[in-house]
Amino acid sequence: MTLPQSLDFSHLYSDETRARKSSPLKSCIHYFQDPKIAFLGGGLPLSKYFPWDSIVADSSLPSLTYGIETDLPNTGAREETCHVRLERNEITKGGDLKDIPLSRALQYGFGMGQPEFLSFVREHTQLVHKVRYSDWDVLATTGNTGSWESTLRIFCNKGDTILAEQYSFSSSIYAAEAQGINVFPVPLDEHGLIPERLEAILDNWNPKTKKPKLLYTVPTGQNPTGSSLSDNRKIEIYRIAQKHDLLILEDEPYYFLQMDHYQREATSRKVTHFKSQSEFLDSLAKSFISLDTDGRVIRMDSFSKVLAPGTRLGWLVASKKILRVYNQLHEMTIQNPSGFSQAIVAGTLNRWGQEGFLDWLLGLRREYSEKRDIAIDGLFKHLPKTPIFRINPPTAGMFFTITIDASAHPDFLTKYSSKPELVELAIYEKTIENGVLVIPGSWFKVSGNTEPPQPSEHKKGSNSNEIFFRGTFAAVDSDTLKNGVQRLGETLKQEFQL
Repeated sequence: MTLPQSLDFSHLYSDETRARKSSPLKSCIHYFQDPKIAFLGGGLPLSKYFPWDSIVADSSLPSLTYGIETDLPNTGAREETCHVRLERNEITKGGDLKDIPLSRALQYGFGMGQPEFLSFVREHTQLVHKVRYSDWDVLATTGNTGSWESTLRIFCNKGDTILAEQYSFSSSIYAAEAQGINVFPVPLDEHGLIPERLEAILDNWNPKTKKPKLLYTVPTGQNPTGSSLSDNRKIEIYRIAQKHDLLILEDEPYYFLQMDHYQREATSRKVTHFKSQSEFLDSLAKSFISLDTDGRVIRMDSFSKVLAPGTRLGWLVASKKILRVYNQLHEMTIQNPSGFSQAIVAGTLNRWGQEGFLDWLLGLRREYSEKRDIAIDGLFKHLPKTPIFRINPPTAGMFFTITIDASAHPDFLTKYSSKPELVELAIYEKTIENGVLVIPGSWFKVSGNTEPPQPSEHKKGSNSNEIFFRGTFAAVDSDTLKNGVQRLGETLKQEFQL
């Protein structure tokens, strides 16, 4: 089957991108690897002056026998441990080995990423998402936060508008606003962004203002709501994006933290044991990149939630046309992600192999499912049994939310002057006083608009007196989690005098 080529979206580039030129110094860096060339053209230090001779990194060795998926602890025995030893040597050609030699990892160059790293994530992407157009590729990044900042610079001018879920990752929203970009909210419910509302907003966009170029979405285990888009909603959203020539920025750090649906009765729960890795892959939600035939989806992947945030390492999946523009920007900003991180992560993953990495992800799925159940069990146990509070058990990610009818607070009309945001603040301060921290939903609210503004009905939600709080079940051990949920329940009982 011959796959189509991606479309050209250069008409959506920012003025900065149109004005940017490729660095001529980067155009000749590949000669540094040519032994026939006496390379006198670049400011590259000689690798013998790097102080590190070798780096050793040991990790678990995930497999169907050992690793996080089973109850067997890592005792340190050699057959259970992945040993990575990175040596300094003068090999500079990329892709010949599973390891990135320190002489190359710590040197300038390879702005797209080191070949040993890229080859692994490229194979992983095709295995998981089966991209449906031919000229796609991957590019190494410093994580999704850095990728987002680059995206804004590449596509947006000051005064442009982008779309995001009505409650969204606050750092991403603040980054856009700091660049003078309007972030317009699209309503969402317990199942994520609502396609019908998205289409209504775009179909009835104020013609006196420029239409949005980008839709920013966290489809799986959404931050902050914990919601996950169904495959059918994604298909509808992609159709709408095609209709309105919109790019979809798919921010997916939680994609592999997908779980079984929560069962209220513990006796009814069954841990899913997949017969094969293929069965596991088939169980995963469709990604936007797997639906994309135009090259209008830019997928941001990250190791922050599945390996470690401190690696500051991730990758973009997009058309080669678009990635070329990212690389031009990175040449003048980050240069490339940390050589230490790329070398250690690539050395580890190339030893694990694709099967080992999937085993690791399967293990994380089980661990997060157990922690999710502990948190939601605790909420149902300790929260008052009343319609005032609503729990939405997540099926992916790291977050749970409690939605609260602020108008039911006994002091709503008097002390808080019928303002739900004052009730929210009071609850937040009370939870800290009682020794537990959850985050107010208002911290994530998207409230931007255009000038002249869009029709007011675009922003209408359901109950204006509803507030919510975001908690995480990922950051603490099980005992602390149980204790924290109990304190949260006791605080809400006190506040609402229940």
